Amino acid sequence: MCRSIKTLRPPVLPEEATEEDIRAAALQYVRKVSGFREPAAHNRDVFERAVGEIAEATERLLKGIEVRGSARPAAREPQGA
Repeated sequence: MCRSIKTLRPPVLPEEATEEDIRAAALQYVRKVSGFREPAAHNRDVFERAVGEIAEATERLLKGIEVRGSARPAAREPQGA
């Protein structure tokens, strides 16, 4: 979807995602979907409301996810080594 949105759960993120991490991801999502980096004044409220709602949904998602077998996969050796 949007390459600048990073995965916010362990083991990809070594610690719990911060509110700032979650809001940044929500902002990137809204920017991508809306096609606007910064909304016009008449769209600012709806833009900010969407960012807040997506951040809240993301926080609920991260709190509800159960990660099993969270050990990072071992690095593969290059072929021919």
